[in-house]
Amino acid sequence: MSLDKVFEALASAPRRKILAYLAEAEMNTSELAARFEMSAPAISRHLSVLENAGLISSERRGQFVFYKLTADNVANTLTSYALELCPAGRPLKRESAAIAANRRNRKV
Repeated sequence: MSLDKVFEALASAPRRKILAYLAEAEMNTSELAARFEMSAPAISRHLSVLENAGLISSERRGQFVFYKLTADNVANTLTSYALELCPAGRPLKRESAAIAANRRNRKV
């Protein structure tokens, strides 16, 4: 992982918001695009930058590709902490936690 790639990825507000949404729940491109005023292809480009920086990983399941934070990543740990303090990031992380809880409840 190149530190330059990490800083480049974190320099974008939409990418930081994507990281906040992925803080608690895995999501696919369509789920993320529904939360932004941009197209799925634009979201895909942001996801590609985040993945190339090593901040997220992807897994294909059927016709969808699901994205999640890379677990052991110092940049993600710092970003997660910063988002807790950030007035814009905190609600996104809460929404992510609610999505994760709903998914867990549906599996039970």
